[in-house]
Amino acid sequence: MSLDDSDGDRRLRVIDEWDGGVGWLVHPEESLRRAGHALRTDAGLWVVDPLDVPGLDDLLAEWGEVTGVAVLSSWHARDAGRVAARHGCPVSLPGGLKRVADRLPDDVAVRRLPGRLGDSDYRLLPTAPLPTWQEAACYRERDGTLLVPESLGTAPTFTVGDERLGVSLWRRHAPPTAFGDRHIERVLVGHGEGVFEDAAAALADAIAGSRRRLPRALAAHLTTGLGELLRAALR
Repeated sequence: MSLDDSDGDRRLRVIDEWDGGVGWLVHPEESLRRAGHALRTDAGLWVVDPLDVPGLDDLLAEWGEVTGVAVLSSWHARDAGRVAARHGCPVSLPGGLKRVADRLPDDVAVRRLPGRLGDSDYRLLPTAPLPTWQEAACYRERDGTLLVPESLGTAPTFTVGDERLGVSLWRRHAPPTAFGDRHIERVLVGHGEGVFEDAAAALADAIAGSRRRLPRALAAHLTTGLGELLRAALR
């Protein structure tokens, strides 16, 4: 299933629940499995790359008061403006992230992040795989939580074979090796459900096998991936 943004077709499906936050899908059947997350921190609840859906505010209220809304990928403007406006927040962007600000409502303020999610203990790990693609993963060392918005995913178009976590088709030639040299307990992704069981091993396998499995990934996903890329570029 391709990208679908009809509000009437959205339904909340909760994923990735742990003591530090929660994730959700709004179109579980779509091939990209776009996921939003709320991260509970000592500085309040940070909502990352959100997709809006009826019931979302009730879900967020279970986890704390929203203190910030962030977009961490140049392709993930999504519904950040709507969610931020309802919670009285600006939309926060990593320094150097392009494209997103032009896709937010005019009345939504934009703030640049200095290297962390506000005053939280989540550090931003910037990467720019392509000139039109900038993103920042966020990482919390004390509990080994890594959230990667675009470079990694578990959606069908990210994985091949027995991979539990896969590198995006568009950067399998240059996988994000810097993400792997850290204490990892869980990997959350912007496309699909997160990896909680043996997450460090899944991450290591995804990075180590990225180039080797590129021909297989191209054969399996190139046509679908090109269509999704075109639709995303027009959004």
